[in-house]
Amino acid sequence: MINKQSMWFLTLLSLVLVLGIYYVTMPNEMMRSLIHGEEEKEDVQVNVTEGDTLIAMRANRDEEVALEIEELESILTSETASSEEKNNAFNELKLLNLNIGKEEELEEKLESDFGIKSYIEINEDNIKVVINSKEHDATLANNIMRSIQSEYKEKMYITVQFE
Repeated sequence: MINKQSMWFLTLLSLVLVLGIYYVTMPNEMMRSLIHGEEEKEDVQVNVTEGDTLIAMRANRDEEVALEIEELESILTSETASSEEKNNAFNELKLLNLNIGKEEELEEKLESDFGIKSYIEINEDNIKVVINSKEHDATLANNIMRSIQSEYKEKMYITVQFE
């Protein structure tokens, strides 16, 4: 069973995550008006770079994860939920947190091994890798798949996409 201290920690962590995502995804013009007041009115031009795609994908994933964590926490704190439902929610929450940590670990591994920025999303035994490169290199994709598979004992289905 989960204790009160752990529940408060998870609740505050999800709150910080949601607020962080909110401020990261807030439009620049809105942020500027909040900081400097309404006195500044300029045309803002946004240039989309390759890294922006990865950042947007991470922000969307973080938002999805925050919503899923919130749902699971509501099941855990529900008085009407059965002990089996609470146990399943706790296991899903634990698996979700493990996947988030593994995604970050794999992104760091790819950056250190291959010197490339990436976005990784793990769903059960499927791993989606998005690489920050316009060059489509089959050898690099193969090496990335082998590097990621070496981290797992069981067979994973890995897709590599170049952005």
